[in-house]
Amino acid sequence: MRTASKTCWIPLLMALALPAVAATQTKIDFGKAEFEANCAACHGVSGKGGGPITELLKRSPSDLTTLQKRNAGIFPMARVYDTIDGVGVAEHGTRDMPIWGRDYSVKAAEYYLDVPYNQEAYVRARILSLVEYLSRIQAK
Repeated sequence: MRTASKTCWIPLLMALALPAVAATQTKIDFGKAEFEANCAACHGVSGKGGGPITELLKRSPSDLTTLQKRNAGIFPMARVYDTIDGVGVAEHGTRDMPIWGRDYSVKAAEYYLDVPYNQEAYVRARILSLVEYLSRIQAK
C-alpha cells in the first residue's frame, strides 16, 4: 500500500516541475535568427547599415529601421516581402541584394531532397518571419 502512495506522488511532482522547466527554456526568435544569418552582413546587426561587407558593395545598404518612417508611418509589409522574395527585381537597378526567395527554395530542395514538403509554404514562412522581425525593429 505504501508503494502505491509513492507512485501517486510522481505524476504530481512532474506536473509541478513542468512549468519551472518551461520557464527556463528560451524562446527562439526565428525572424531575428533569419536576419542575423542572411541580412546582418550588409545591413549590420542593428539593421541600420554598416555591416562587415558593406565596403564590398556598389551601394550602401539601406537603414532597415526607418522603413516605416519613410513610408508615412506605415510599415510597407508587401513591398518589404516582395523585395526579399525578389518580386519586381527590375525596380532595384543592379540588385546588390540577393533574391532570398530563390535562395530559400534551393536550400529547401537540398534539405528535403526525398521528403514531400510544400516549397511555397517553406519560403513564405521564412520571408514572413523576417518581415515580422523588421517590423519590430522600426525606429519610433
